[in-house]
Amino acid sequence: MTDGSPASARRSTAPPGALGDAARLRALADTGLDATPDEAFDRFARLVSDLLEVPVALVSLVSADRQFFPGAVGLPEPWSQRRQTPLSHSFCQHVVDIEVPMVLPDARLYPRVRENLAIDDLGVVAYAGMPLTDLSGRVLGSLCAIDNKPRAWTARQLRTLSDLAAACSSELRLRIALDGAQEARRRVVQAHERLELLAGVSETLAGTLDVGTSLRRLADAMVPVLADWCLLILAGPTGQPREVVAAHQDQARTPDVDRFAALLRTGLNQESAIRAVLRTGQPRLGGVASPADVARGTTDPELPVIAERLGLASYLSVPVRAAGGTVLGAITLVNSPGRQQFDDRDLLTAVDIGRRAGQAIGNSSMYGEQRHVAEVLQHSMLPRLPLVPELELAARYQPAADRVEVGGDWYDAFVQPDGDVIVAIGDVAGHDIEAAATMGQLRNLVRGNAFGRPDQVGALMSHLDGAIRGLRLPIAATATLVRIGPARSEVHEVTWCNAGHPPALVVRADGSVDVLEATPEPLLGLARPTPRTSHSTSLAAGDTLLLYTDGLIERRDRSIDDGLAELVGRLAGTDTMPLDELCDLLLASIHHREDDTALLAVRAR
Repeated sequence: MTDGSPASARRSTAPPGALGDAARLRALADTGLDATPDEAFDRFARLVSDLLEVPVALVSLVSADRQFFPGAVGLPEPWSQRRQTPLSHSFCQHVVDIEVPMVLPDARLYPRVRENLAIDDLGVVAYAGMPLTDLSGRVLGSLCAIDNKPRAWTARQLRTLSDLAAACSSELRLRIALDGAQEARRRVVQAHERLELLAGVSETLAGTLDVGTSLRRLADAMVPVLADWCLLILAGPTGQPREVVAAHQDQARTPDVDRFAALLRTGLNQESAIRAVLRTGQPRLGGVASPADVARGTTDPELPVIAERLGLASYLSVPVRAAGGTVLGAITLVNSPGRQQFDDRDLLTAVDIGRRAGQAIGNSSMYGEQRHVAEVLQHSMLPRLPLVPELELAARYQPAADRVEVGGDWYDAFVQPDGDVIVAIGDVAGHDIEAAATMGQLRNLVRGNAFGRPDQVGALMSHLDGAIRGLRLPIAATATLVRIGPARSEVHEVTWCNAGHPPALVVRADGSVDVLEATPEPLLGLARPTPRTSHSTSLAAGDTLLLYTDGLIERRDRSIDDGLAELVGRLAGTDTMPLDELCDLLLASIHHREDDTALLAVRAR
């Protein structure tokens, strides 16, 4: 087909509008082809050259700003090496524009192309181009035969070229279908990864009640599954970022992303997308973005510079909401230029994560408030140890791991009017505020029952039993009560009574360890009256009495007897260790705290 259109309608330096059609460009991208040789399309070019007896044959695909040749024969240098030309050298762009074959016996005679630079630079004189189409009929380029002199194309040659173009189009469609299948497979894998991420987010966030740890774990979980790097922001009372946690898939970028997070706390202005999310609670999707967007939203000139180093081509930002809808913060995901732009599916995933993060942060905040109340309550119930000239006292309390810091373990020490020292330790069932309240009642009963009374500790423990029953207090507890008399001949007389509690230990000045064992007696608070027994030992200068609760020796994977034996072995030879260091050493030996632990140590001077 020849071009007989008037010159006034054809002369134009601008590319045809059809080249920029978005659907056509997507199909072209889906072929996966570029300005590199492809054996299948080189074969088509060779067939055209051989069958039509032309020096140049091309499989030419045309984008919005260039043409490139996955198949080529006979191109002169440097075009043969480059495998592409700008549109100023393209005849095939007109095949895309008119969507029908373009046949020119002598291009120099046709207004549409006679000023095209391909005539001089590539030697294009005679040209025959057949459209290459996708399944929807969109023209992606041309299969063309080129001669460097005028030529009268025969009907047979054009029919051959048309048949080869149909076969070449089939190959293009196959590539598009293959790319579509690979894209579908990629989306399936991506969807599976997102489902796994969403399924794991709640578990990740539930693994700790510390807000900072939750944010760090979440950031590490999202990169690189959802983004190349991310920012997790908690807002302060004024709406400005109060805390920012960042993560980047490239560990070498950690200093940059941490610096970015630090500057972000004070470097955002009202134009910032993050500030907009914090203010309105509405998500933002920046499918196309650049460091210039960062510059518009910040007051710190260093932020866009760091953003460029980290990589910024696409972003999204979603709110982190509490259960009542209050915006607690924002999650911002960022992709570098080499990664696919964010879309609505990414936004929905991020919104879901923001919702789950809000619930977890709300729980963490509630836990923090409860923990503060519990700490105040617990410390108000733990007594101040008395100062006794002849004795040194030290105590420790440590709650079970990952629990509110309050429980039923307790200790006490006070001086009697006659100079004796009463020390006690006990464990009320439970690990909550109710257990702590019961513990407080029991400790007060011990003090009220024992203070000012010269009775043996067994009798004091029996009176305590009677008070619990008489007052109908719902108490079930273990306890050890000890009376330490003043030193006589450099030795303190010690009497003790044990109600179902782990045995006290004495570390002697020579490094040996005595276990203060006796016939087991039942817990305090049982319904039936139980006679209690007093036992005696002594403390010489340098001896240490150790009272403790079962959190120090009890483990799920071993018996209490094994735990006691291990404790005795650990105490051997610790007679010269300062008392505070000894207590710290014992607490540090608990690798997995499964129960509250209280310690009370008394050393004779």
